[in-house]
Amino acid sequence: MSAGRLDIVCHVLIMAFFVSNAIRRDIKLNLFFYGPPDPPKHLIIMNTDKTGKNFVTISKKDVGGLIKRMLFKYKKGKKVEVFPGCFIEKKTFANFVEEISNQGRVIYLLDSKGKDIRKIKIENNPIFIFGDHEGIPKQELKKIKKMVKKVSIGNIKYFSSQVLTVIQNELDRQEII
Repeated sequence: MSAGRLDIVCHVLIMAFFVSNAIRRDIKLNLFFYGPPDPPKHLIIMNTDKTGKNFVTISKKDVGGLIKRMLFKYKKGKKVEVFPGCFIEKKTFANFVEEISNQGRVIYLLDSKGKDIRKIKIENNPIFIFGDHEGIPKQELKKIKKMVKKVSIGNIKYFSSQVLTVIQNELDRQEII
C-alpha cells in the first residue's frame, strides 16, 4: 500500500490485454502515476506497432514485474522505451488529454452522470478515461472537461478492471476498433 495501488494497475493491465485463450489486438494503455517520488509518470503499454505486429508477450504473472521495471527505467527528461511497445516518460494527465484532443480523437470520460454507453454511437479509435478507487483529481477534471464526452456504464460502482471489461464488451458489441 505504501507504494500505491499497483494491484489496481495490474488488474487493469490484465483486463486490457488478455481475453480467454488470446491477447487483444490494437490496445494502447496509458497509465498515470502521481505517487512519490517525482510524479507524474506516464506509462504507455501497447501490443501493436505501425505494422500490426503484436508486442505484448508477457504472461499474467509477469504484469507486476513489468510495471516495476518500467518505473525503475525512467530517465529524467526522456521518453524511454523499456521493452518493445512499453514506454515511460514524465507527462501530466491533462497534457496527455490535450494532445489527444488536438489530434481530433474522441475522448470519453466515465462519469456516473454521463450518457448511457449503450445508447450512444462510439466513434472508431476511441479513448476512454477512468480512474482508480479515488477517481480522477478534481483539478485535472477541470482542465479536461471541455475536451471529453461523459459516458456512464450505470449506477453501480465497479472496480477499475471491471469498468474496462464493460467498455471492451460494448466496443466488441458495436464492432469498434
